[in-house]
This record gives sequence, C-alpha cells and structure tokens, in this order.
Amino acid sequence: MSNKYSIPELIDNAPLTPFQWRVFILCFLIAIFDGFDTQAVAFTGPALIQAFNLGPGALGPVMAAGTAGMVVGAMILGLLGDKTGRRPAVIGAVALFGGATLATAFATSTEQMIVLRFIAGLGMGGATPIILSLAAEYGPSRMRGTIMTTVLLGLPAGAILGGLLAAKMLPVIGWQGIYIVGGIVPLALLVILIFALPESLQHLASNKIKNNTAKIYPILRKIVKTPIEDNAEFTVPGQAMKTRLSSLFANGLARNTTAVWAIYMFNWIAWFMLLSWLPTVLKAAGLPADQAPLGTVTINAVFVLCAIPLSMLLPKVNTRLLLLVMFTFGILLSFGLANSGTNWTWVFILAGAAGMGIGGQQIVLNYMVAQAYPTTLRATATGWAIAVGRIGAIIGSASGGWVLEQAGVSGFFMSLALPLAIATAALLIIKPQAKTSEAKLVTA
Repeated sequence: MSNKYSIPELIDNAPLTPFQWRVFILCFLIAIFDGFDTQAVAFTGPALIQAFNLGPGALGPVMAAGTAGMVVGAMILGLLGDKTGRRPAVIGAVALFGGATLATAFATSTEQMIVLRFIAGLGMGGATPIILSLAAEYGPSRMRGTIMTTVLLGLPAGAILGGLLAAKMLPVIGWQGIYIVGGIVPLALLVILIFALPESLQHLASNKIKNNTAKIYPILRKIVKTPIEDNAEFTVPGQAMKTRLSSLFANGLARNTTAVWAIYMFNWIAWFMLLSWLPTVLKAAGLPADQAPLGTVTINAVFVLCAIPLSMLLPKVNTRLLLLVMFTFGILLSFGLANSGTNWTWVFILAGAAGMGIGGQQIVLNYMVAQAYPTTLRATATGWAIAVGRIGAIIGSASGGWVLEQAGVSGFFMSLALPLAIATAALLIIKPQAKTSEAKLVTA
C-alpha cells in the first residue's frame, strides 16, 4: 500500500530552493514583458497619431482592442491552463503577445493594428492569471501573498521600462522600434521558458486520468529533501464546490453585488483612461513628445512603490473607509490636474499621486470584496467583479481619445472625477458582513 503525500504540505514544510526561485523569476520576467507590451500603445500613442495622421479619438479602438483581447485571453487561456497545464498555456501566451507585438511594428494601417493588438491582448490577458497560479503553487503558504504581489508588480515595472525606453529611444528607433523590442525580447524569453519552466506539481498530481508520478518525482526532488517512498501517491486539496452566479444576488447580497460591480467598473474606467492616454494628453498640453512617456513612468513608479506597503497595511485597517479616502483623494487629484496647465513639475507630482489615488484602489478592492461577502462566496465574487472591471477598462481605453478631442486637456482630467464619484457613491451603499468568526478570517 502506497503512502500519500500532499503536494502543498511538502512545499510548505520545505525551505525555498534555487529551483523555486527560478520559477518565481521566470514568472516575474513574463509579467515585466507583459506590462511592457500592455502599455506599448500608451507611450507610443503620440507617435502613432503623427505617423498615421490621426485624431486622438481614432486611436481609441486600437487601445480598446488590446484590452478586449485581454478579457477574452484571461477566460480562454485560464481555462486552458486548468485543463492542459500551466506550462503549455503560459508558453502559448508569451508566444501570442510576443509575436503579435513584433508584427505590430510592420503594421501599415490602424485596422491592422486593431487586429494585432487584439491578438497580443489574448496573450497578455491570458499570461497574468497563469503565472500567478504557477508562482502561488510553487510558493509556501507562509510567503504566498508576498510572492504573488511581487510577481504582479512586474506589470507596472514593465510599463516603467517601456516608458523610459520610449522617452530615451523613440526619436532614434521610432515607434516601430518599441514594438520590435517588445516582440523580440519575449520571444527570446520563450526559448528559455521551453527549457526551464516546469509544469505545476499540483496540476500534475490532480490529473487522475494520467499517471504523472514519474514527472512529479524529478521536480519534487529539487524542492523537498526529506525521503519520499518510491511507490508514493501524490495528492492536492479537493477542488471547492462551484458557486452559481445567482448566489451573488441571493440571501440579501444583491445590494452588495450591484455596488461592488459598479465600483470595479467605474474605478477601472478612470484608471485605464488615465493610464492609456496620459502620454498623449501631456503631449497635447504642450510637453515635448520625447518626454510625454515619462508620465507613464511616474504613475507606475508610485504604484509599485506603494503596492507592497499598502498590501501589508490592509489587514490592519477598515478597507471600506480606506477606499473612501482614496476615492476622495482621486477626485481632488482630477481637479488638480485639470487646473495645472503647463506647470510640469506640479503636473508630474499630481500624476504620480494618481498612481495611488486612482490606481491604488486596484490593490484594496479585493480586500473590500472579502469584507462584503461570506467566505464561501469570496472567490466567485472576486472573479466576477474583476470581469466587470475589465469591461470598465475597455470603456476607459476606448473613450479617452474622444474625451480629449471634445473637452481638451483640462476637460480630460476633469472627466476622471465622474467615474470616481460614481464609484464612491456605490461604495457608500455596501453593507459589510457581520463579524462572525468566519468573517474575521477574511481580513487575516
């Protein structure tokens, strides 16, 4: 009779090894290149408008196409990752966004760019949930939150690198050069991934149809040093029961669900509208084109610097009250930016602050959902809230150019206050769950 070994328990009881660090670093690098390619249209926007002789509104569909592709990619590749494995899904995702980004450098029309950005979005949106799952499954539970947060910060880090590259090299290599770099480097990483990225141990162990013991042993020996019997059976925790969407509207939760979805949607409208269009808006305000991408660098740098301290603070504070303060701060920043004119020092200070006042809510929102729902519905509630938020991201990315054309620079910044105000109003109608012993686990 074979002994059973729990994969998560084996990882939890072992110290971190170089093999695990390899997995985390590869996931982080994927996130960096994902973030670079995601924001490529943002920091090349002014150059694309000039190259294709466009109005700002005509660039909206190009930006929205990438975001729409990310929505579809997260659903399709996420499902593929669960069915066929993390490794083939993430390799496919990197191949998609790397290849499509490289091809974008040779696009000769906005129609071609729309198609290529959608294809790239499939890979970019699909890569994020898979690498987060892979990093979480190779990390011990005591460090899982920090590992996942650090991997996720690769996205804004990639945006910062892209903005710096665009600011320094765009006049030299042109907008095409940015996409060539954004395509070739992930494709080079793809070669490394093929040889160095392992499959998830939990995925291998959970597939009862195939006997993956022979595949699990050599990977596990690189992590666990304690003896394991040759005829061992490897297990993973049973999958949680699926919760119906209708459960989010039952038992008095309809009010919270409606409010939560509204908060996600309108916060993401404001955040992606600002993030996607900031370099173009700054150029329209009179900032030299080679300096406009620094707006993306500034806002993402503040987001990165604040993310980990904020994630450590969250379990100790009332997240609903914190979100109320942040939304109010974001509204004030919108008015401040609208009245900053060409005082570039003040503009960049306020834009950097928006990394926390408009974007920082992304970090806090999941905690707020946890407080608004019972434990058994948290995963379902968070998943659907993010899906609705991505719809907001599409709206924000697509509408920014039209708002800039119709209302000008000052009106663009002022318009950010409207979705933030709606999100604030929705926040006020959320009814927190009673603090039962189960609810207390949410904020632990």
